[in-house]
Amino acid sequence: MQIVRLELARCREFPEGSPTHGYALRLPLDAEGRLNPGNWSRQRHSADFTRFWGDEHEGGRLVHGRHGWGLAFNDDSEVEPIFRSADHRFAEGEYVSITERDGMTRTFRVVAVKPQ
Repeated sequence: MQIVRLELARCREFPEGSPTHGYALRLPLDAEGRLNPGNWSRQRHSADFTRFWGDEHEGGRLVHGRHGWGLAFNDDSEVEPIFRSADHRFAEGEYVSITERDGMTRTFRVVAVKPQ
């Protein structure tokens, strides 16, 4: 498992991006920094996240299904898909897009990846 920090990339609302808006995730990554279904199936109970949005924090878990990877909040009623999740590398400096619960797809920059 790797600890990954995503911060909101530049957008209309935050022209410089925002270090106070993003996600802290524990992810089962392979050696190339991609999500690994085999690792996830063995460690799914540890694959979780916290979404931080200013002063608000909420958590959930990483899920994998026929539509790819997503972030499911604790009640599991809403899942935020990770866009093209099979293609993304979670490596410092890379970008990841997530379609959030409000229907907006936002881009986040990977600012840190550390072993757990």
